[in-house]
Amino acid sequence: MRYRLTFAIGLAVGYVLGTRAGRERYEQLKKSARAFAENPAVRNTAESAAQQGRHFAGKAYHTVSEKVGDRVPESVAQRVRSLRERSAHNGGAEDDWGTSNT
Repeated sequence: MRYRLTFAIGLAVGYVLGTRAGRERYEQLKKSARAFAENPAVRNTAESAAQQGRHFAGKAYHTVSEKVGDRVPESVAQRVRSLRERSAHNGGAEDDWGTSNT
């Protein structure tokens, strides 16, 4: 019984000390990740990658819809037509996909 009690106390002390050290390390990692994300060079690179992604996705969308439009089931073709109309109605305006308001 004495050994079990000693083991349980040691386990509890180890858990408390480990969680404190773990929490401090977590906070340290969180702080460094936030500093990395707020770096202007990183933000500029991420934004340019998002813009390029949107550009290439738009090109791929138009290429695929032109080449495959009449060879797909009617339900899919109807969806593609509605997307074309919506993009034409918006005047090709950029969307806000991939951007954050924070």
